[in-house]
Amino acid sequence: MKFMVCPKCGIANFYIKNKRGDRLNVKVTRELNIVLQDKTQKLEGYNLDIIHCLGCSWSGTVNKLKKYLI
Repeated sequence: MKFMVCPKCGIANFYIKNKRGDRLNVKVTRELNIVLQDKTQKLEGYNLDIIHCLGCSWSGTVNKLKKYLI
C-alpha cells in the first residue's frame, strides 16, 4: 500500500489525539484515508482533522501531506 509522508521530515508514521490527550498511531493512504496501525483499536472519539508526525514537530491536515511512495 502507498502512504502519504510528512512534508517536514518525510516519514509516513503519524498519530491522532482525543480530548484526553490519548494517542493512536496511524498512516494516511494516497486516497487521504486514515488507517490505524493497530487494527484492534477504533477511531471513534479521536480528532481526525489534525494529525501529528511521530518523527518531528509537524502537525496539520491530511491535505498538507506529500505524496511519496513508502
